[in-house]
Amino acid sequence: MQRPARLASLALAFALALPAGAQEAAPQKVLRYAFRAAETSFDPTQINDIYSRTVTAHIFEALYTYDHLARPSAFKPLTAEAMPEASDNHRTWTMRVKPGIYFADDPVFKGAKRELVAEDYVFAIKRFADPALKSPVWSYVDGFKLLGLAEERQRAIGSKQPFDYDAPVEGLRALDRYTVQIRLAEPRPRFIEFLAASDLFGGVAREVVRAYGDKLAEHPVGTGPFKLVQWRRASFIALERNPGYRERFYDAEPAPDDAEGQAILARLKGRRLPMVDRVELSIIEENQPRWLAFLNGQHNFIEQVPAEYSSLAMPQGKLAPNLAKQGVQGWRRVRSDLYATFFNLDDPVVGGYTPERVALRRAISLGLDVAREIRLVHKGQGILAQAPVIPHTRSYDPAFKSEMSEYSPAKAAALLDLYGYVDQDGDGWRDQPGGAPLVLQWSIETDQRARQISEQYQRDMSALKIKVQFKQGKWPELLKAARAGSFQIWHVGGVSASPDSQGALQRFDGKQVGGQNMARFRRPEFDEVYRRLSELPDGPEREALFVEAKRLAVAWMPYRIRFHTLVTDLARQDLHGFRRPAFWLDWWQYADVSADLSAGAAGR
Repeated sequence: MQRPARLASLALAFALALPAGAQEAAPQKVLRYAFRAAETSFDPTQINDIYSRTVTAHIFEALYTYDHLARPSAFKPLTAEAMPEASDNHRTWTMRVKPGIYFADDPVFKGAKRELVAEDYVFAIKRFADPALKSPVWSYVDGFKLLGLAEERQRAIGSKQPFDYDAPVEGLRALDRYTVQIRLAEPRPRFIEFLAASDLFGGVAREVVRAYGDKLAEHPVGTGPFKLVQWRRASFIALERNPGYRERFYDAEPAPDDAEGQAILARLKGRRLPMVDRVELSIIEENQPRWLAFLNGQHNFIEQVPAEYSSLAMPQGKLAPNLAKQGVQGWRRVRSDLYATFFNLDDPVVGGYTPERVALRRAISLGLDVAREIRLVHKGQGILAQAPVIPHTRSYDPAFKSEMSEYSPAKAAALLDLYGYVDQDGDGWRDQPGGAPLVLQWSIETDQRARQISEQYQRDMSALKIKVQFKQGKWPELLKAARAGSFQIWHVGGVSASPDSQGALQRFDGKQVGGQNMARFRRPEFDEVYRRLSELPDGPEREALFVEAKRLAVAWMPYRIRFHTLVTDLARQDLHGFRRPAFWLDWWQYADVSADLSAGAAGR
């Protein structure tokens, strides 16, 4: 009767005597879910889409970050030793990098540990100014007016020589190995929001850029909790825990009355980050297969349940009983986002600032039945937008109403008649005031939801006797065309990256044409409002400017802001600690996965 016990003891002793790595490895904790659209790049200077930026936010690290559980949001140091020192009326910002932080191992470093230093942030920001990179985010960076940076860019353009990364820039300096100082031409009281954007402004090692050159997007190397290990473009992305990531532990400060936040903190406080070993991202543009991948256990998380399945998942905002029995968790919230249709203001048909062109844009906007779109296409998962200000940001006013949300085919028809958009050749369709045919060229994606939206647009415009032709393409292709101004009408979504409401107004800033301002809208009165919003501290004077910005947005109508989404997220029982970020994109390091359940899901 002693033999089985003795054999077990011998087996255990043998296992313990095996060399490291010979024992059976513990099952990996894997977070699996899908993006709804393809990524574009993993070079921070080349991206302004949410999918690529979600990935880079987990690879690179900015000086500051957000407290993951705090609501309202709060900043805290990430790679910095302390909060920044602001002086000279918020024109000078000084930050000290914490010593002992290292980049993920990479062959470029030839086996050495590469420490993060102040110069890595200086170099990373300079890259946005390099004209050879044609960064779509340069106009945003330029808006902060770092002293001498734009001049250095112009020097490279004028001389037709490569951008000189060694040339000193007055407003962007490493004072010593660990101290970064940024000096601005104008006050920027909320500049910490710039300093907290890991997806864009994390530290970058210069030798990595030199080594990989045009292939840098395939080799993003940062100090963050994850590193890229696999990438099949527009298909599959895999990241794994950065084995050299420093000791960093879960900590947060949710409000005392925040039950959800307090429960997450109680469960995870003190755990070393990241808690998951691997993240696998599939690109699934069609809604049904993305939904089925979650139901079948292939994914343990689904972000933004497709609208047609949201009522099945959470009818009346409560988790469906069949899902609850499986241990599925569900959340529904108004997202910090907006979705808009926008016009190319450089286009000869819908662009321009003359009365008849403004009337055409406003008529098209009045003719869009967005409430019907929300009901039929998005299955009620949205609320009508009134202005280009995003929910949960400081200046969002849920009581504000404007023509932006109005649906009135009668007013639209009257505007078109008044400004000469009438049928002049008797074919039943409206023509332009000079007699040329009026045909709208509307860009649209190829997925099922886009097809449903195009049917709505076709119906709405036909009711106004306006002919529409749709130009189909993949999302990255349409984005590239929009940046270049090669479109007439398209639509775009945007998620707020900070608690300040000014972020959404970048799309109207004349200096950001070709970047965030894809409508190519240029009006000096709006640019002046935007400039003053950047300089003023929070208060009544600044709030009055937001009201003026809303008025100008409606008056010129470069964008028809359509709706804000109600978003439903679901997680299987193996995922713990998820909380939708309010304004930031990184959250994988703050979540945990039960390894045994995760491994089981992978085998289904």
